[in-house]
Amino acid sequence: MRKIVFSGIAVIGGFLAANAQCKPVSTLTENFDTWKDINKCWTAQPGKAMLYASDKRIIFYSMSNPGENMYLVTPEIKAGTYTLSLDFSDNGGETTLELFSVSSPSDAKSYVSITKPSKITGEKKTYTISLKKDSHLGLKVLLNGVHQAVYMDNLSLTPKK
Repeated sequence: MRKIVFSGIAVIGGFLAANAQCKPVSTLTENFDTWKDINKCWTAQPGKAMLYASDKRIIFYSMSNPGENMYLVTPEIKAGTYTLSLDFSDNGGETTLELFSVSSPSDAKSYVSITKPSKITGEKKTYTISLKKDSHLGLKVLLNGVHQAVYMDNLSLTPKK
């Protein structure tokens, strides 16, 4: 019995320690090359579609659910003004990207749009974003077709000077 109690405490302590490692950041540089799954400090919200790490990039895939709201949410970012750049491409059709300030990844009401949706054209995208308080950054991809995919790579978030 004592071993079971101590094992349970060790497991709970491990979860707390893992979450404690996700502290607010002021820079992000991610090429997704080593990701086998979504990183524990990030949140994937695919809706009824698929959002996953594969082939050294992030893939947003509609399956048979076009129009699904799919979000990839970053670790918490310190308040400030930043330059965000990332590579996006798709397999055809109409696709868009919209950025959100997110207070709580598990609360959809805390998602506040900070850019208008922009068409994904296969070129590097660069944005200047301002966060008034520590928040997560939500990247919303909208796919309008069945079996449509968007590929994201080389995300860089740096403080604007």
